[in-house]
Amino acid sequence: MADARLDGMATHATTAPAWPKGFRATGGACGIKRSGAPDLALLVCDAPATAAAVFTRNLVAAAPVQVSRAHLAATGGMARALIVNSGCANAATGDEGLARCRRTVRAAAELLQCPVDQVLVNSTGVIGVQLEAGKIVDALPGLARSLAAGSCEPFARAIMTTDAAPKWASRDVRCSGADGAAFTARITGVAKGAGMIHPDMATMIATLTTDATLDAPTLHGMLRDAVERSFHRISVDGDTSTNDSVFALASGAAGVPSREDLKAIGTALTEVAHELALMVVCDGEGAGPGIAVHVEGARTASDALALARTVATSLLVRTAVTGRDPNWGRILAALGRAGVHVDPASIEVRAGGVALFSRGAPAAVTPEERARAFAGDTVTIDVRVGTGPGRDSFWSAGLTTRYVELNSAYTT
Repeated sequence: MADARLDGMATHATTAPAWPKGFRATGGACGIKRSGAPDLALLVCDAPATAAAVFTRNLVAAAPVQVSRAHLAATGGMARALIVNSGCANAATGDEGLARCRRTVRAAAELLQCPVDQVLVNSTGVIGVQLEAGKIVDALPGLARSLAAGSCEPFARAIMTTDAAPKWASRDVRCSGADGAAFTARITGVAKGAGMIHPDMATMIATLTTDATLDAPTLHGMLRDAVERSFHRISVDGDTSTNDSVFALASGAAGVPSREDLKAIGTALTEVAHELALMVVCDGEGAGPGIAVHVEGARTASDALALARTVATSLLVRTAVTGRDPNWGRILAALGRAGVHVDPASIEVRAGGVALFSRGAPAAVTPEERARAFAGDTVTIDVRVGTGPGRDSFWSAGLTTRYVELNSAYTT
């Protein structure tokens, strides 16, 4: 990736990128949100697109997750459209929730004159509330008339819930083409998410699109790799939700990539996903400073991931970062309980470039140097636990009283 560490966390392009060729999208208000803010997004491909998705592992899967899973299985990975509403998760709503979800899908399919199972769907918002499907059905014709190529901003804004800002990222890949005809493939992604964020995903929804021609197994493989290196490396609060999904669609409108082109496209897809994932962390509900934990020297990559995740998700570490209190003992304690064998005499810890612990003992640093360890918009914690080849990273954010305030009154 361009910068796998991204210690400065995510930077957000102020101008929304355009969708790849072959896609049109829009967003608007259908009345699900009491505020009247945009709450319905529609993405359409001009022809059936190759499609793939990664869904939540939460066993209480929302109605739209169940429907989208079934549709992808039925089509073998094809889709014409994606509908996403915000303001209501349509999760834990039983058979009635499924029926309401299917009603919206049928309406979209009739409008677009495509098979029902070529429509993917998701929802985000409060769990346990029945979806006002009629509002979506009534709004779809007007929404469809506003479909346009170009900026992804209307779609990105319509899927927001507690997000402070829309999230988007894009890459262009110059391809030689399978037949020698060069072309540029674009990858554009949008996401929403601020709370209930944890590996195996969370209450986040992301859509990744490209105009390269990709078959379903190739796209699914690229998506799995991208998600593993991005959305499965972040946590805001340790909760995984009922609706989290990452969709990928390939229109094929730009050209057919060569074997070498496929590698570049896969890398770019991962970069876009990683950038979006870090935006989610930075936008965590009531989040404090960003936290980037990098571990190396472990016996295996999985050991390094377990160590990095344990430090980054430790409530004590996160509150220390929020308070700018360089209490490195909490980092050591987290490393020791990660379920991975480590020798304390081999551990080295640096934060903000300041040595805190080395060879089994505190590092000799001045109080002024130590105070700088937890300064900055992002606190970078570098850990070496030995001489093994295993290395990995994990990202989170400081935990604040604002998070408690937001989530203690979410439905009231």
